[in-house]
Amino acid sequence: MTRFRRREPLHVQLAREGGIPLEEPKTKPAWDAAGIHGLQRAREWDAVVTLEEPEIEGDRAAFVALPSGDLVVEEGPDDIAPLAAALEEDLRPPYRAEAVRRGDGLWAVAGRGIEVVELPGVSGDELELTAHEGERTLLIDGERAFGGVPALERPGHVVRARRLDGELWEVETAPL
Repeated sequence: MTRFRRREPLHVQLAREGGIPLEEPKTKPAWDAAGIHGLQRAREWDAVVTLEEPEIEGDRAAFVALPSGDLVVEEGPDDIAPLAAALEEDLRPPYRAEAVRRGDGLWAVAGRGIEVVELPGVSGDELELTAHEGERTLLIDGERAFGGVPALERPGHVVRARRLDGELWEVETAPL
């Protein structure tokens, strides 16, 4: 009985016969710095709470708490004061919040702080202002407009504002 034994692995033999060098890579793989799964997502909420409140109707709510403490309900029932009160133990107004019913009377409420400014005399419901190197572009409800909104001008940034209530606007700023 004869035994067959290879002196080198098959892949090494094939690579050698094909003229392919089998050297170890001299650089680390690109994923090595952050780990194979990449970087974590940015945090979406500043505070998350749960509470039992069976009296609230519906299954969802979205609202904004203004600096004055008033609530602007965007979706869901009008009586969301208990949801806001629970969230305000961890987060002070102004903030934007979403609430979801998780069972019989159990609610999960999440909120993130926002910037609110007063812009008297500004028309429309959505603004976008870009200021870069002395040039300014203003969009009101998606239409180009002349002029500017001095309270929103931040050079090198794009500023988006959405009307919350009356002359109060929610403002988001992002660098160019």
